[in-house]
Amino acid sequence: MATPSKKHSGIENLLEVIAGRTTSIKGNICVRAPIGCGGPATEFKDDLSRKEYTISGLCQKCQDEVFGG
Repeated sequence: MATPSKKHSGIENLLEVIAGRTTSIKGNICVRAPIGCGGPATEFKDDLSRKEYTISGLCQKCQDEVFGG
């Protein structure tokens, strides 16, 4: 189980409503559409990608699509 990075409670609530961010990160799954794919988020290519997951909730595949990879 990953631990979501801390955010202001208003931002956290908004991200949870839009994409299920906190729930997804705690369950090791990618955030849901329209932002992510909703698939498993258990393998990352490096520590930076793993840290990004705790911030955005995006799995490695979605990180590569969003940020280039």
